[in-house]
Amino acid sequence: MRNLLMKVNYDGTRYDGFQTQPQGNTIQDHLEHAILHLTGEALKITGSGRTDAGVHAYGQPFNFLTASKIPLERWCLALNARLPQDIVVTEAREVSLDFHSRRGAKRKTYRYTISGNRFPDPFQRRWQYHHPVKLDIPAMQQGLAHIIGTHDFTSFASRKSTKTSHVRTIFEAHMEIDHSMCRNGTADQGVIHTYITGSGFLQHMVRIIMGTLIHVGEGKIRAEAVADILAACDRAAAGPTAVAQGLALWSVEYDEAGL
Repeated sequence: MRNLLMKVNYDGTRYDGFQTQPQGNTIQDHLEHAILHLTGEALKITGSGRTDAGVHAYGQPFNFLTASKIPLERWCLALNARLPQDIVVTEAREVSLDFHSRRGAKRKTYRYTISGNRFPDPFQRRWQYHHPVKLDIPAMQQGLAHIIGTHDFTSFASRKSTKTSHVRTIFEAHMEIDHSMCRNGTADQGVIHTYITGSGFLQHMVRIIMGTLIHVGEGKIRAEAVADILAACDRAAAGPTAVAQGLALWSVEYDEAGL
């Protein structure tokens, strides 16, 4: 048996997230179906984590055990020929039999993208939340700084969360503003990318953080209030859950050399 680790990019717009669901329209379902067609093996893959319906990913890791002797260099092309065009496997490597892409993950980074320009970009509409009204970006950056560190993130977790502990560590969080698509002489604010890196994330955590920061940017709450919201440990204290289309799993890191 071989343990293969792969990475997959996907536009999550028309899917119900990564993990298998009863309706069978998830990234995992399509990957497993492609592997079945390629090798004849009805197996289960292990993803590095879940993503919500409509959320995207760049290089999400997954692994599985296979008896297939297909050479590594053939796997990506062979699977992509059997996958929809909005799901693309980009890497394949053999790892130790005890490697587990979810349990072994040490750092995960998500990116949330807001278009602050007056008009939406039709070419990026599936990957951005369009907010044409002016945002106080410095205030949002101040609010974002409050989530860095180890905290109980109950206020930023879905009420449906089944985790026994909501304590998570955020290592880094920052915003980058891309002005390349702004029109001269207009109120365009550019495309606002927020990167959040942590030890792990709760259901809807990044989207609730972003919904809260958008309220900060709109002047509905103060930047300093983010610390109070954290301390409240109450979902009702935080802002709304931002729309899924702006969120993408950006990277997953492991301790193993070269991963």
